Amino acid sequence: MKSLGSKPWLLPQPVLIIGTYCKNGEPNAMNAAWAGTWDMHEIMISIGAHATTENLNAKGEFTVAFATADTLVASDFVGIISAKNDAQKMEKTNWTAIKAENVDAPVFTAFPMTLECRIKEKIDESESGYYIIAEVVNVLCDEAYLAEDGKPDVERMNLITYDPVHHGYIQLGKNIGKAFSDGKKLK
Repeated sequence: MKSLGSKPWLLPQPVLIIGTYCKNGEPNAMNAAWAGTWDMHEIMISIGAHATTENLNAKGEFTVAFATADTLVASDFVGIISAKNDAQKMEKTNWTAIKAENVDAPVFTAFPMTLECRIKEKIDESESGYYIIAEVVNVLCDEAYLAEDGKPDVERMNLITYDPVHHGYIQLGKNIGKAFSDGKKLK
C-alpha cells in the first residue's frame, strides 16, 4: 500500500446545501461537505467564515438540502460564490425558495430532500468559523422521491458526493445490499 500522508479523506462526503436568510430577508445558500450524523436527531457541520455563518449567528436556524446530479452546477456555484460578493447569486441558480415549515430558513424546491435544523451548540468558535451541532427538527421530502413504504427513496434521488481526493463530484449508484441483515450470512 502507498502511504499518502495525513488527509481528511472520509469517503464519501455529502454535498450539502445550507439554506439561510440574510439580514435583508433574502434566501442564501452555500455548499458544505464536512458534515455528518452526530446523534439520533442531530447533525454536525464544519463551517468557515461565510455570509452563511453570519446568517446562522443571527437566527440559529437553517435548512440542509442534499445536492443531486441535476443540481450539480448551481450547487457548486453557491460553494464558490459568496453572497457578500454577488448580490445576484441566488437568482443565477434559478432555485425557487419557500419558507420552511418549522424553522426560519428557506427550502429550495429543486432538491428532493431537506432537513430543517436548529443550532444546539457551536464548538471551537473563532474568526475562521466553528462546528455546528444542530437538531434536525423535521425532514421534508418531495413526494416524487418517496418509496412504496412512504419513506425517502435515496436511490432515485441521484445524490452526489464530493471527492476530496480529486476535487470532483461523483453520482451515487444503486442499492447493493441490506444493512443490519446481509452480515448475518456470516453468523
